[in-house]
Amino acid sequence: MLSSRTKSLKSSESNLPVSLLASSIDERKISTVHKSSEVLNVGMEDLFWDYLQDLIYLVERLLANRLHRTLSDRKLEKVKLASNSCKKYPPWSRKSRPLHAKGLEQVLKWLQEIQVHYGGLQEEASPAQILKTRALLLSSCWKHYGMLLHLEDKKFNKQYKELLDQYLSGIQYYTNNYVEGHAESKDGGIETRKFFINCLCLLLGRFDGKQLECVLLDYGKQISHVLLSQLYSCGLCLNIDILVLLLHFGKLHCNDEDVIDGVVHIFKVIIFKTNNSSGSTVTDTNQMDSMVPLLLHLLDERDAAARAVVMLIAEYCSISTDGHCLEEVLKRLDSGNAIKRRNAFDVISELVHISKDSSHKAHHSTWQVIANHLLGCLEYEEAAIQEQTPNLLPLIDPSFVLPALVHLVCLSEEKARAAASEALFRVLKHHNQKPEVICMMLDSLRNLSQDQADAEAGACIGKGSNFDCNRVLRLIPEWSKTVRTENDNTTLHQMYNLPSCFPFLMHCNDRRVRDWNALIGPLIDKMFAEPSNATIVRFLSCINEQLAEAADVVLSRVVFQMKGQKGFDEDFFSRWETKTCPSDDSMRMQQSLFERLCPLLIVRLLPLRVFNDLSSSVVYGQLRNAPFMHEYGDVSVTGDDSVVAFLVNRSILDNEAFSRFEFEDVRKLAAELCGRIHPQVLLPLVCSQLEHATESRDILKIIACLFSVCTSLVVRGKESLVHPFILQIWRTIKVILLWPSSDGDQVSKAQHGCIDCLALMICAESQAPESFENCTSWRRNIAGKKGNRGNAITEFCALRNVISQLINDESDISGSKLPYENCEPVPVPFRLCMANVLISACQKISNYGKEPLAKTILPCLIDSVEVETQPEIRAAFIQVMFSAVYHLKLAVLPYSRDLLKLSLKFLGKRSEQERMAAAKLMASLMTSEDPILESISHGLVEARSVLSDIALNDPSFDIQQLCK
Repeated sequence: MLSSRTKSLKSSESNLPVSLLASSIDERKISTVHKSSEVLNVGMEDLFWDYLQDLIYLVERLLANRLHRTLSDRKLEKVKLASNSCKKYPPWSRKSRPLHAKGLEQVLKWLQEIQVHYGGLQEEASPAQILKTRALLLSSCWKHYGMLLHLEDKKFNKQYKELLDQYLSGIQYYTNNYVEGHAESKDGGIETRKFFINCLCLLLGRFDGKQLECVLLDYGKQISHVLLSQLYSCGLCLNIDILVLLLHFGKLHCNDEDVIDGVVHIFKVIIFKTNNSSGSTVTDTNQMDSMVPLLLHLLDERDAAARAVVMLIAEYCSISTDGHCLEEVLKRLDSGNAIKRRNAFDVISELVHISKDSSHKAHHSTWQVIANHLLGCLEYEEAAIQEQTPNLLPLIDPSFVLPALVHLVCLSEEKARAAASEALFRVLKHHNQKPEVICMMLDSLRNLSQDQADAEAGACIGKGSNFDCNRVLRLIPEWSKTVRTENDNTTLHQMYNLPSCFPFLMHCNDRRVRDWNALIGPLIDKMFAEPSNATIVRFLSCINEQLAEAADVVLSRVVFQMKGQKGFDEDFFSRWETKTCPSDDSMRMQQSLFERLCPLLIVRLLPLRVFNDLSSSVVYGQLRNAPFMHEYGDVSVTGDDSVVAFLVNRSILDNEAFSRFEFEDVRKLAAELCGRIHPQVLLPLVCSQLEHATESRDILKIIACLFSVCTSLVVRGKESLVHPFILQIWRTIKVILLWPSSDGDQVSKAQHGCIDCLALMICAESQAPESFENCTSWRRNIAGKKGNRGNAITEFCALRNVISQLINDESDISGSKLPYENCEPVPVPFRLCMANVLISACQKISNYGKEPLAKTILPCLIDSVEVETQPEIRAAFIQVMFSAVYHLKLAVLPYSRDLLKLSLKFLGKRSEQERMAAAKLMASLMTSEDPILESISHGLVEARSVLSDIALNDPSFDIQQLCK
């Protein structure tokens, strides 16, 4: 990197900053350069080196377009003196001043490389030479860079011609030195020429539109001569139009990327007359129009000329109104020649990057054509093209690419799917603050899903059979991590760890506001606008954690939506229920159903923790102060605009909303969501409403209350079970289970809910006690405030109570009797309900609770079945044992022999119910896992004999078939 500069600086001829020129071409210019570049004192030179890192930071910030203040730190006082006077920097951008940006990039790269090479410089030279070389190198270059970077504006307008002459002479001198084979320039002075080209970029980049036109008028031909001499061995040219011939017939002798890149950037300004400081361009493409046909041929080879031409053609395509050049490029992109395709892809890549910030916007149809070709690149075999395409697609208007990408991800074959998925992810990430882009993706998914449904309905078989929208939705959780909620007012010092020697940066804030609220609001509104769109629900479920972070925004919109929903006319609703309404009315009711379900579905998407904040007004409203409400106190939520108020009104409260004129699906979902309410609020409320409903035999309300309690036990577990009101709910359930019923009637439906509720209480008891260390103490504290009924809860055990009721053991029923339960025995139907509770518990119990459940119920039932006098109850005992073997698996191993004996005993006699239950028990044992089979192996011969006899002689055909 530093070879030519360092050698020049160490030469005996000169140690001056721009003595790099030392040109024999023009002694007058060299003399001028010497006078303008006198070396500062050694201390000042060394100071530049000491602040090398600070200079790097300064250039980084200049490049980031963020500096709008002047240097004022005391630590940089000497640097200020070296830079003469410091003035404010006018705001600028890459779009308006591309050459200045290019020069800054190269200066930054050079400074960073000085840091990297400093260690090697120490090894090669003595300490004195090190100090002299590094100081001269940095101060010489910075004398010019500082002036051109706007750190020093003194007399700039008067001396730009002198500077321009110096830089052009330097480039020309070192180019000629290389051509003539001078010994001192064995490497061609590439690094030194790079320095002058950087200065030229910075210098030209400082002119405004009119100044640049004047400069190009006077110096355009000379600049062209010098720059072309950097690329080609055929010498200087007399006219810019000869560029095509030079490119076509000349042979590159400079393969350095920085030189080619810098030269092409300057050429673009010269050829296309870019007014780089005014931000506008004059689209004069006359010179290029005649060049394009010959330039296109250079895309047939993969060399340095092609790299230079790629940028020129891309610039031309970005401002040309004639699409012929672009058509030719796209033809090469579709060709079978790998080199042509790669070069054409590079042109498109440059065009996309140029156009995303350009004032010249191509026609809609043109960009659609470009997008379609890039989408096709996702299936190319060339790894380089396939890997780079996902980087380009996000830079194109998403309406051109996103629907097609969704289609590719959902329907394409495996080969192209990975690249399409990556591209779609990057498009979504690039536009992660634009809700309209996410909505566009959702619309595309909905349309594809509808097309797939139509295809299946029409029995069409084709590409649709490969459809899977989950491939898109699987990208969403990872995408959601790229959208952060933050309002960061930290300074650039904090963000980039900048040194304190640039104090003016302390006031230069970079507000990065990437707020989920900007996305969530429009997405919720879209769901309300399209309540039947299941795709939106699935999408929102993928970002439920983010929804929880913005819960107030989400729930406020939910409440507002539910508040605006109105009830139904009784006559109209009855026609809907009986399916006698006209088709138009039916469609309207269907739409109403979706509209009423929609806000509830959004609430169901939210994590449970949203309901844990009892102080949240949007969640609990007036019920925030309800944890210790009176046992039988009625709760009023009239006029309460909170989520919980709407949920309980739609499900468990006596009011107009909970009338029979509500959709059953809405009522069920609202009741389920009530189960998420904190137990301190929910259970006192449900307890009171369940008692009222039991007194009036309001089956709909009973089912809703039980559903809420069941959900609470599932999602809250032991936290709900230990609540003081759970015992009163248990007592009310017993009353309902004592009601006479028949299969299929409304009472039996309520009793099924009671059975499930008790089973879930048992499952909640089986939860690991360490997960609820504080629940017992909390329960006892609450129980102390509730009187005797509360005290009873400390001794309540749901499983023990159910078993005691089943085996009719009064001595072990604690705190469970109702005031009027004085007659014995316990009714058989009620005992059968208790058996069903145990069967349901076996089905629902977690793996953790299987062994404790088996240890509790099986010994009791094995001992009790022999002494039980009621055949129905004996059959129920065996049915519970069968369920235990079937669902609890190896947990029944210690009892397997006893269970086999019981099954053999009850197969041989007793009622048909007992024989059927015994046959099921034996079948379950004989299909169990190996340890259980080994345990009962001694009795299998007898079992075979008994089964054979029953299969031939039993009067029940069903039992015969089962035994066979």
